[in-house]
Amino acid sequence: MPIRIANDLPARPVLETEGVNVMSELTAARQDIRPLRIALLNLMPTKINTETQFARLIGSTPLQVDLSLVRMSEHVSKNTSVEHMRAFYRPWDEIRHEKFDGLIVTGAPIELLNFEDVDYWDELCQIFDWCKTNVHSTLAVCWGAQAALHHFYGVPKHELTEKRFGVFNHQNRLPGSPMMRGFSDRFSIPVSRWTEVREADLPKNSGLEVLMSSPHAGLCLVNDPAHRALYMFNHIEYDTDTLGAEYRRDIEAGREARMPLDYFPDDDPERQPSNRWRSHAHLFFANWINETYQGTPYELNDIGTGAQGMGAHAELPAEA
Repeated sequence: MPIRIANDLPARPVLETEGVNVMSELTAARQDIRPLRIALLNLMPTKINTETQFARLIGSTPLQVDLSLVRMSEHVSKNTSVEHMRAFYRPWDEIRHEKFDGLIVTGAPIELLNFEDVDYWDELCQIFDWCKTNVHSTLAVCWGAQAALHHFYGVPKHELTEKRFGVFNHQNRLPGSPMMRGFSDRFSIPVSRWTEVREADLPKNSGLEVLMSSPHAGLCLVNDPAHRALYMFNHIEYDTDTLGAEYRRDIEAGREARMPLDYFPDDDPERQPSNRWRSHAHLFFANWINETYQGTPYELNDIGTGAQGMGAHAELPAEA
């Protein structure tokens, strides 16, 4: 099944070129099926790139997905045009009375700030609490994952002596988890952050489960059944050239730039890196969408009430 996004969203031609099945709004309206409602709370400055990265992965799953782009209510993006934000994004205040099968909270390049010093921290905490009643499954990424763990459990983040930057080997810590279905014992994931959450700081008897970690990069994926949430600290959604673009941006800005580890062939930034995480990125999002579909109620208004999931009760698409 395809993903439904706005007809003129910049991500659409990119996804269509890559063969992702993108459905028009008119076609989606004609289908007799309840799509999964997934919201993307995009905190990244490179909004269009981030939209494309997540839409690509969500749109490759077997289910029809209706993707909504969400922004903080008062925070003004400095790196994306006002026209783009007005055309495609809705403030959280506007959608807070709606319900969603899934919510993705992205990272943000603010991890060296104290959580409470972030100008939208109070609203973000409200969103995390809102998820308990209005969202069936939450996926928080990088700084968003650190923020959620801090909000719910008081888990601190620790500043690193240097940026953890590159493609790192990870291990499958809980092969029996539905989220790890089909994963290899070892796999590669891009990492780009100045802080970390440590496994030793996870509260005992909280039900938190470590699903992925790296011997050199630390925690990667934590499951939080109590809040129907997943916390992904690294960037499995990144494009092939995202780390390279970050590296070149730092050089051009005159900042101290460390070459991403195990990324450029022979550490030569003139050579094209290979994408060693794409298949696991698609697998991870397929697992998340599948588990969300199996667990979420068929009636949107039942989300947050403990009602039974959709599973086999979802209707099939109407014949053309």
